[in-house]
Amino acid sequence: MAVFITGASSGIGRAFAQHYAQAGHTLGLVARRGERLNDLCEQLPGRHHVYPLDVTDRAALHQAARAFEQAVGTVDTVIACAGVSAGTLTECQEDFAVFERLFAVNVLATMATFEPFIASMSQRGSGTLVGISSVAGIRGLPGAGAYSASKAAVTTYCESLRVELQPRGISVVTIAPGYVVSEMTAHNPYRMPFLLPTETFVRRAARAIDAKRRYAVIPWQMGVISRLMRLLPNALYDRLAVNAPRKPRQKA
Repeated sequence: MAVFITGASSGIGRAFAQHYAQAGHTLGLVARRGERLNDLCEQLPGRHHVYPLDVTDRAALHQAARAFEQAVGTVDTVIACAGVSAGTLTECQEDFAVFERLFAVNVLATMATFEPFIASMSQRGSGTLVGISSVAGIRGLPGAGAYSASKAAVTTYCESLRVELQPRGISVVTIAPGYVVSEMTAHNPYRMPFLLPTETFVRRAARAIDAKRRYAVIPWQMGVISRLMRLLPNALYDRLAVNAPRKPRQKA
């Protein structure tokens, strides 16, 4: 099986690469940091393909996808794992650039990652596209307007895509992580309930992908909390969330 993974140089993407390589799959690995990608590739069992690029460069991303398909023939699974996070405030005009970056990486790059594989998957009537959303996209979190909105967009986009592609035999899986040990969460200055080691998260996510689950919140405890969050009346949610801890503002 061949698996194409973006954001593969660190965090969840790197752990996905390690998981699938150990399972004997051939990987196409995408990330900005070429040295880290090469170091990872040297550590993995098997032979894999490395594509150092910025996922916001749609042309380069499509070129890498075509090169990987030509190299392996059939790409079975595509995981759009590249993502960035930062605290933002709309009143701070300099944060507009951070909003743009988060939407470019988290949303538009997810679409650009999937685009080049849909034709071949449709032709053979199989394949799985995996979008990485977040529990943070279930309700808007104060101080995280860009991140919450971008992840909500990923969830809704993947749902639309799932319904569009289902008649063609293509599965679309949305994974919504809670807190996972990674570079993204390392600087959070607050308690992170049900924090999962990266490898544990990826094992559970891979099971959801193999089962072609439409939407999976990991860990399950955050799934329970997310269902409750959806049910809360807006007035009650506002009262509870207004004093929630906030991610520090930073450049995306």
